[in-house]
Formats: sequence, structure tokens, C-alpha cells
Amino acid sequence: MDQDYESRLTLSRILDEIAIDRIPARRRKAFLTRLEALFPDLFGHMITLYGTRYDAYVHMRALVATLAEHQVRKQPEGLREEGAPWYLSERAVGMAVYVDLFAGDLDGLIEKIPYLEQLGISYLHLMPLFLAPEDNSDGGYAVSDYRKVNPALGDAKTLRKLADALHARGIRLSLDFVFNHTSDEHAWAQAALDGDPRYRAFYFFVDGAEAEDYNRSLREIFPQARRGSFTWNEAAQKWVWTTFNSFQWDLNYANPDVFVSVVGEMLSLVGMGCDVLRLDALAFVWKEKGTTCESQPKAHVLIRAFNLCLRIAAPHVVFKSEAIVHPDEVNSYIAPEECQISYNPLMMALMWESLATRQTALLRASLARSFAIPETTAWVNYIRCHDDIGWTWDDAVSNSLGINGADHRRFLNAFYTGRFEGSFADGVAFGENPDTGDCRVCGTLASLAGVGKAMAGTTQELDHALARVRVLHAVTLAMPGMPLLYQGDEIGVLNDLSFEDDPDKRDDSRWVHRKALTTADFDLAQDSATPQGRIAAGIARMIDLRRKHPVFGRSDFRLLDPSQPNSFAFLRRCGTDRLLVAVNFSEYGVTTAIDPRGLLDSDRVVDLLDPGAPCPPGAMALGPYAAHWYLAAD
Repeated sequence: MDQDYESRLTLSRILDEIAIDRIPARRRKAFLTRLEALFPDLFGHMITLYGTRYDAYVHMRALVATLAEHQVRKQPEGLREEGAPWYLSERAVGMAVYVDLFAGDLDGLIEKIPYLEQLGISYLHLMPLFLAPEDNSDGGYAVSDYRKVNPALGDAKTLRKLADALHARGIRLSLDFVFNHTSDEHAWAQAALDGDPRYRAFYFFVDGAEAEDYNRSLREIFPQARRGSFTWNEAAQKWVWTTFNSFQWDLNYANPDVFVSVVGEMLSLVGMGCDVLRLDALAFVWKEKGTTCESQPKAHVLIRAFNLCLRIAAPHVVFKSEAIVHPDEVNSYIAPEECQISYNPLMMALMWESLATRQTALLRASLARSFAIPETTAWVNYIRCHDDIGWTWDDAVSNSLGINGADHRRFLNAFYTGRFEGSFADGVAFGENPDTGDCRVCGTLASLAGVGKAMAGTTQELDHALARVRVLHAVTLAMPGMPLLYQGDEIGVLNDLSFEDDPDKRDDSRWVHRKALTTADFDLAQDSATPQGRIAAGIARMIDLRRKHPVFGRSDFRLLDPSQPNSFAFLRRCGTDRLLVAVNFSEYGVTTAIDPRGLLDSDRVVDLLDPGAPCPPGAMALGPYAAHWYLAAD
């Protein structure tokens, strides 16, 4: 039977069996239009994933019923914009915050909205805020209940109130969709321990040899906490799959009931008012023995199925990919059919690499290979986030430049943890592997850029540290895509070592950059005489400039070769608007091969970052840690 015909026959039968009339008439018509248009593709994905099961139809019916149930109650429609997707706009500027660390609770965050609005934030990502174990929460990524807000932060009603308040100010809300695993305290995990057959939602192995068969091809994510990817559970007398922490149990999507159930949890997040769902650890969601169990073909099928469910039930919501893996794998998730926006870990890591080496060859070569993505999608460009820095470039690219990838990563880890002589950075090692010595790096943006160390040094050292912060933002805020700030970095917060005194946090050095922001922190950033004040004023000004010029939005993009190894430059064009961005990743002045007037085809060129400075004709000189946004003034 033709699959398209079979899908339509299946849908017709399902609609006869579920209570579609419960949906209010206006929403029902729009819902059915989307469902009929998109169900054939969804049906195809379900067949790929579960077509060999005798009960496949039962789960398809349950899935459509779940999508329809979401329409019964009035749902937030989100902010609407005509034309290009909102995330391609020059006005798209994001910030990621922990509710408690940034504002105390959800009511406090509502009070912070004027601050966000004044800064120019149009997209707010709340780090995990749902119920999680007090002692073993992994920063909220061990979810015990997707529908209950952590009581210390508020409740679901207040979250919806926050979403409405943000929307009233033109700010979109993003929430985490932690769909690879749950906490071991989740009701599904407890039911699985009790032997309920409906809750075969996790990977249990009685035989340790079978777990070891999988382990042989898996990489260790947190080797300092646990070796391998499985944990022995005394209550079950079985091994359970735990990719990340022993208290985070991986969901088994080979069971279609898991997929349908998680779709229901996804739509509950939508019902709380979010506009963007961040797909956490999406590369790990499908397991196949003998593989790395990362970025498997069926992982993409699964994500496309989730995407279609969203387009049918809540088409205003978009997915954001969080795939901190090989660059080719990162790019593979970026598509209108999977994730419309994606973190850009490659650019983040290689900007820090460029600062350490004073060389931009690896950054330029990597972006030339990997930066291009489908036209209606966008990178989320960031400098720091809640997590560590991993050096995830393509070794084929570094090898072509004569750089040994393994050795270079060891150098960068040493440099940014202050173990390399002459380093300006003040970072902390994370996830150090006792066998290989490999690690990743933690720290706030200001500390990694050397501000903390420089405050005890010379005036020039401090000027250079602040200039590094400026260079990083000059690139991030001007590159195509949506820039994303991490809480506290916009006001120059330094590392917080108090986590070492907390027994629940001392083994997770990521808490060094998860500082509870205080009134004193914000007051310090208001003082123009302090390093924090200089950082805050500079970032706020760059955001304001970005939002005023359409060329920072949807526009053509071209990397340039500045002929100097420590320089980085690119050109953007939007209609008649032309922008040249050029920076120097070193403390040494250079003369480049770039002619701003020639490239911009104008004799009237203005530097947005320094409007009073002249732009001489001919080759451009770049001072130490210089940053320029040259705009054709005509």
C-alpha cells in the first residue's frame, strides 16, 4: 500500500476514534489543517522508528490524541512578526539566566524585566527551573517533574505570569526540554523500579556484560564522577544507562510509549508560555549497540518527529539545538525540519583559542567550512554559557594547518586554567580524566579574559584584559545569527570560588561561573570607574548599535582574509547597507591588507564603535586588541 495513502487512511480512522469535537471550533479548523498537511511526514517517521511493532497504530492514535488535547485549552500564541523569522532580526539579542541566581525567584525575575528591556534583550532563556532532587540536580538538568516548578522559585501559574509579562515587552521566553533523561526520582523511574510494564522507559540490564558491550564504544562524559555510562541500581538489582550522572536515567525511545509521553511533557512546557524549546543533549537520544550512541540516524528521525508534533500543535514555537559534538554533527541538526536555531560551540571555542594563540587561522578555516547553514535557520552565537568550554573543532582542519589537535587541546587547557606560564586567564579545570589528563574549562567571561588577574597588575594589563572582552563581543554581536549573553557576563562578574565550601557543589567546578548576582554586583557595574562598569557600558552600547542597524540582521556574509595571522574580518551586506567588521586578537599592532573604503565601496566610512575616529584610505592598521565596525555612511 502507498505510504501516503496509508497515512491518510490511518489519520481518518484516528479522527473517528478520538474526541476532536472538544476543541473549540476556530482552533479546531486550524489544527486539522496543520494535522492533515503534516501527518503524512509524521506517519513516515513513526513507521521508521516503530513500524515493526504490532501496536504501532495504538501509539499513533495516542500521539494524535495528545496533540489534540493541547488544543482543548486556550494556549499562548507567542509573539508574531511578519517577514523573516524573528531570530534573524538585528533586534534579536538573548540572555540565559538561572532564576534564583539572577533574581531570587520568578516574581523577582518579573521585576527584572525593565533591566532586560533597557539592555536590549529580546529573548530570555531560563535555565532549568522544574522540580529536581535537592542534592543531585545537575543544575536542574535532573528533572523530577516536567510540570512542577521548583517551589523555591515559584509555581507554574507564576511562570505563565512571567511569560505574559515578557511578551508584553516584546521578549520571547525559552525553556529547557530535557528529553534525553529524567531524574531517578521521576514518577516514571519509580514506576519502572516497581515493575510497571507501561514504564519500561529506561535501559535496564541484569547482565553487566551486556552493559559493557555498549560501554566499549561510548565516550565518558563525566569521568571524574563515574567511569563508563552505566550505574548499578541496588533497588532494581540491575544496571541502568546513565550517560551523564548516576542520578540521571536515559530514556529509551525505542519504546514508542516513551515518545508519546514525552511529547505530552513538551506540550506542557508550551502551555506555560515558552516560545523556544532548547533540546538538551539531543545527540544522545537514540542508542545503537556498537556505535558511539551519539548522532545516530534515528536520533534525527526522532527529532524530526518531535518537530512535526510542535508544528501541528504549537507552530509558533521553535527548537534550539544543544549539540556539543563534532562540528559536522552540530550542523546536521540545523534545519527547518529539526532545529531552527542552534548554539555555535565551534565559534565560541575558537574565539578563545584565538585569544590564547594570538592566531586566527583555525577560527577562519573552521568557520569557512562549517558556518554556512540553511537560509531560514540561525546560529546562537555566545562567548560563555552555564557549562564548560570544550575544544570541539574538526581535527582535519587543524591538521591541515599543521596543528596537532590533541597537543593543542592540552595547551589550551593549561593556558585557560593558569597552568601555562604567561597566561592571562583565571579558569578552573572541569571533568579532568585521571587516565588521559584531558579536561574542559570553566570560568566567567571576565575571568577567562584576564580581568581578575589584571586588576592586581598594571594599567596596561587591565586595559588589555578589558579590550579582550570588547573584541569577543565585537565579533559575537556582529556575526550572522542571534547573540546570547550569559548572566553576569554583561556586568563583568568574576569567578566565584565559594562553591568549594559547599559539599553539594565542590565536585562540580561549573559552579565557579554560576554566581548568585547581588545588588552590589549590579551597583559595581553602574560605576564607570570600575572594570565592571567599563565592561557593562561597552556591551550595552554595542547591543544598542546592533539593534539600530538592519545590516546586523538578515544579510549576506563573507569572511575576509586580512593577511595578518592575528586578525579577523568579515563583510555583511543588506540592500545598500554595507558593514565591515575587523578585530585584532593580539596585543600587537598590525597593518592588514584590508581597505575599508574599497570593500565598502564608499569614501564616507564611519566606525560605529568609534564615530570620531578617521578611516584613512588604503590598507587598514589594527592597534592592539582593536575592534572596528565600519559602516558605509552613504
